[in-house]
Amino acid sequence: FKITPSSTTTTPMRVPSLLLATVVATIHPNGSSAFAPSSPLTRSNVASSSSTVSFAPSITQHIHVPSSSLRTSSSRSNTRLFMGWGPDPIWSTGTVEGNVIQACPSGSCVSIKIGVEDGTGFLYPGQYVQVRPADDENAKPIFLAIASAPTGTPPKRTVPGKKTSEADAAAGPEPPIPATWEFLIKKTDNNDWITSATAGSTVAISQVMGGGFPVDENIEGFKYDFPTQNLLLFATGSGIAPIRSAIESKRLNIAPPGGGGRTCTLYYGARTPDDLSYVSKFPEWEELGVQVVPVISQPDLPNVSGAVWQGRTGYVQNALEEDGVAIPRNSGALLCGVKGMCEGVKSMLMESGVFEGRVLTNF
Repeated sequence: FKITPSSTTTTPMRVPSLLLATVVATIHPNGSSAFAPSSPLTRSNVASSSSTVSFAPSITQHIHVPSSSLRTSSSRSNTRLFMGWGPDPIWSTGTVEGNVIQACPSGSCVSIKIGVEDGTGFLYPGQYVQVRPADDENAKPIFLAIASAPTGTPPKRTVPGKKTSEADAAAGPEPPIPATWEFLIKKTDNNDWITSATAGSTVAISQVMGGGFPVDENIEGFKYDFPTQNLLLFATGSGIAPIRSAIESKRLNIAPPGGGGRTCTLYYGARTPDDLSYVSKFPEWEELGVQVVPVISQPDLPNVSGAVWQGRTGYVQNALEEDGVAIPRNSGALLCGVKGMCEGVKSMLMESGVFEGRVLTNF
């Protein structure tokens, strides 16, 4: 894309909605419940801005677990229907490393690094954690997808009928290994406690939750008759966070043309050019084999950076419809963003012939 300067102001970006999953949970005697939930870029034409731009991912939003519930039947009075995210959190201390940095020119998102005591639980791109103020046990936690690459080692894939070796059985779980995780946080009226955090301050952070994108199960191997040779990535807003984790995990087996890996295209939707996070990462991703296609839905809005958009416009779904899917039977997809985008893209991919099981989300 091409960006040229002009004198303008900025408009804040809407927070993408999160999808809630529903499960049936058993009520514990104390009343608590448990829940188990998932156009090549012209690099030289990005306008400079007085704002510092850094890059880190996140889905952030307060999630309220309703106190009301629905009894399924009078004969099973101990079973109720709940909505929420994840099991009960097990809290530990996280330490902010460095200063919080503005992640996009509009200032609507910030990038933050948090050091954790044990990073071995982060196994798959798309997993998330809960975070709350360290000094307030009653505060509602925010939910953040981890934007950096996984820091743990996934268990080896087992072959049905094959016994576990004595060495593997004796190895046991990994010992705790400290790690630093990156997050992209959308600013809201009530999360200043983390978007303005200073280096060395602490937060309470939960264990890693969710199964992430089930890439090994559905993209690799021979679950389907046709191997996955092409990957399509779709993100809107802060949904780029877990997509970044997937790209930088090096587990997608992608490569530039002629490099022997899969081809890959990323469709990344935002309201204005100034709402795009990770712009400086785009060249790095392209070197890995990712064709980056930014799509701007409101290109005529003023930008604080003075940017004037001359690239793709509309919505991610429009871009997919225009480009099509070259070889559906040999393609897979990862999606993260607003509900309308995910539903629309999934429907279009399946209608084109992509296997439903290869259209992956992280929730």
